Amino acid sequence: MTEAILALDQGTTSSRAMLVDRDGHPGPIANLPIKQHFPRPGWVEHDPHEIITTQIEVARRVMSRSIPESVLAIGIANQRETTILWDRRTGEPVHNAIVWQDRRTADLCADLKAAGWEETIRERTGLVIDPYFSATKIKWLLDTIPDLRERARRGEIAFGTVDSYLVFRLTGGRVHVTDASNASRSMLFNIVTGDWDDDILRELQIPRVILPEVRGTSEVVGTTDRELFGREIPIAAIAGDQQAATFGQACFQPGMSKQTYGTGSFMLMNTGATPVRSSHGLLTTVAWRIGSETTYALEGSSFIAGAAVQWLRDELGIIKSASETGPLAASVDSSDGVYFVPAFAGLGAPFWDPHARGALLGLSRGTGRAEIVRAVLDAVAFQTRDLADAMVADGGIPLSNLRVDGGMATNNVLMQIQADLLGCEVVRPSVTETTALGAALLAGMATGLWSSTEEISAIWKADRKFGPTLDAEERDRRYRRWLRAVDRSREWAVE
Repeated sequence: MTEAILALDQGTTSSRAMLVDRDGHPGPIANLPIKQHFPRPGWVEHDPHEIITTQIEVARRVMSRSIPESVLAIGIANQRETTILWDRRTGEPVHNAIVWQDRRTADLCADLKAAGWEETIRERTGLVIDPYFSATKIKWLLDTIPDLRERARRGEIAFGTVDSYLVFRLTGGRVHVTDASNASRSMLFNIVTGDWDDDILRELQIPRVILPEVRGTSEVVGTTDRELFGREIPIAAIAGDQQAATFGQACFQPGMSKQTYGTGSFMLMNTGATPVRSSHGLLTTVAWRIGSETTYALEGSSFIAGAAVQWLRDELGIIKSASETGPLAASVDSSDGVYFVPAFAGLGAPFWDPHARGALLGLSRGTGRAEIVRAVLDAVAFQTRDLADAMVADGGIPLSNLRVDGGMATNNVLMQIQADLLGCEVVRPSVTETTALGAALLAGMATGLWSSTEEISAIWKADRKFGPTLDAEERDRRYRRWLRAVDRSREWAVE
């Protein structure tokens, strides 16, 4: 590679790095796992030291397999909403990162709703009040750690989602920024004014001084410390992972949609320059801000997708690897009436129930591991149907096809199930690492490697298309039973 962008993709379960050349082709890739910490039921944490050390290590690995001078810039994509507070002078975290899946602030969210903030939050931030987002995680840390709020007021503490923490550490503590896509996931950012919302900050007692500066998604925000990679490299893009994947899928026109199957699953529909307000349980979010133009999206988030396959492997032990799920699911015609609701961390869109819990229903004496595995894959696809129906209802645009990516998108059996349950074409791109690709494309636009989204659209190529084979009556029958199963899981954790 004579010219390349280094993409850093810091996700929930791993830190990844990938080089992307001028033609949009991926080069060397490296990744390292991130340990998941579960201090209590419903709590999920990461070690911020592990986040930064693994991300630097994978970056060095891929750069060692290229000409160092060929790397023009770095683009960052990151797990969103995950909250880190650190000492501004030393860079030392004051607590483990509280992960987006964490449910510990459910009571704080209930208090906000009871105080009448629901409509204000939705109108200003585009979000619903939920533990998913960063705001109540920050409040919990400030309320819980002795003297932390006073230190924050004195300007000694910095807040950031993972992107901010990475940039701060990569630049040697010189730069404390985020981008509009990540800011819009905090429940503190006013997507209408494009700035932090002082009223919400005041209600949650969060000092504005701890917040990062909000920058564009595709612009140079700083350079890396020379000691890290032997020279200073511009950091030219920051994007939340789902927004980066949407960009990597070339969903540049209003109505274009993508679904990413990762730890959770996430659907975004480009709505252009207009923030479309949802009345069906979706979120209104910033897709990206490039120059003075902001592009918005409707988003639906399901908290558990690939994590359910990990559960089959690590907790139940009925598979040894994720690759077994396709053949096992294909070995039976259906789940034989078994339904699985993966509400391990509550339910996200469109239900928004932090007290829901996982359920496995419809078991009979003849139920075996093939039926259970099939029910898990069905559940991932049913959740996408939930989101797609809400998108169509809110956006008023029929879903003609869905672009898919993420680790589970390589599972042909799941993709066929998905097409059958949606009743539309599912399109898998030739590059399924679209989160890293999107970060690279955004950084390349900021540094002149690509000049326009039209040029990037020409790079995008389909690998395979899956068409529906299930008749509409059977599709809807299965979906009705899924909704019954979801209803059984609702509010399970409420005393």
